[in-house]
Amino acid sequence: MTLEQLAIFVAVAEREHLTKAADAIGLTPSAVSSAIKNLEGFYGVALFHRVGRRIELSETGRLFLTEAKATLARARAAELTLAELGGLQRGELNVYASQTIASYWLPPFLMQFHDQYPGIAINLTIGNTKTVSDAVRGGAADIGFIEGDVNEPVLAMREVAEDALVVVVGPKHLWADGRPLSAQDLTIQSSWVLREAGSGTRSEFENAVRQSGVDPQRLKIALTLPANEAVITAVETGISATAVSSFAVSSLIAQGRLFRAAFHIRPRKFMMLRHKERRQTQSSLALEKLCLSTNA
Repeated sequence: MTLEQLAIFVAVAEREHLTKAADAIGLTPSAVSSAIKNLEGFYGVALFHRVGRRIELSETGRLFLTEAKATLARARAAELTLAELGGLQRGELNVYASQTIASYWLPPFLMQFHDQYPGIAINLTIGNTKTVSDAVRGGAADIGFIEGDVNEPVLAMREVAEDALVVVVGPKHLWADGRPLSAQDLTIQSSWVLREAGSGTRSEFENAVRQSGVDPQRLKIALTLPANEAVITAVETGISATAVSSFAVSSLIAQGRLFRAAFHIRPRKFMMLRHKERRQTQSSLALEKLCLSTNA
C-alpha cells in the first residue's frame, strides 16, 4: 500500500465520484479507477459499491477512510517537520477561509507571505464558516479564517480584523432613498436574497435582526445563493435586499450601482482559527504574524 493509493482512495471516498476525484488530484479517471481496483484486489475487500454508473462507499470503505486520513495526516506532519528544519525554504501551507475573507481581506497577506517565503506552496480552500471550522478541527487546515464565532471547544479563536455588514439594495428599490428603517420594515417592505445557512454573513445578519426584536423566520426570502457575487448580482438587477460585507460592495456603492439601506448592523469580527492540541507549523505561525501585524 502506498501513500498515493491512500490519497486516491480518500479523494474518491470524499466525492463518491471517480471523475471528480481524478480532477481534484490531477490524474486520469482510468488511473484512479485502476488504483482503487488494485487496492481492493490485493486485500480482497470491496471499498465501494458499484450502483449502475455510480459508486457508493461501502461499510468497509467507511471504516477504512478514517484510518487512511489519519495515515496521510501523519505522513504530511512528518514531511512538514523536515521541510521546516530547512527554515521555511520548502513545504506547504493549507489555509481555509470563508468567502468574504478569502475574496477581499486575506489576499494581500497571502501575497506578502509568498514574497517572504516563495518556497512554501499556499493551498487556499474557500468555504462557509462551518466548512472552515470542520477543516481546522479535522486537521485538513493548518489555519482558518471565519466571520464571527463558532462554538467549538477544541478550536482557539483570535480576532484579526473587523468588518461592517451592510444592507444594500438596487437603484429601483424603495430603500435606495435612504429612508429610516425599523426592524419591522425588514419583514414587510422587501424580499431578501441571502447566503446559505452555515455562512457567517447569513448568521451575523440573522443575529442582528433577532437583536432588533424580530424573528428572522419572518423575513421573506426570495433566493438563497452560495456566493457573495451571486447575491450581489441578484440584488443589483432586482427589487430585493441583501446583507453583505462592506468589503464586497464598497466600489459598487461608490458607482451608484447599489445603495446602502438605513439599517445599522454592528461590526462583526474576522476570526483566526487554530486547533488547540495540534502542533502549529512554522509556516502557519508566519502567516499568523503577518495577519496580526495590522493590529499591532
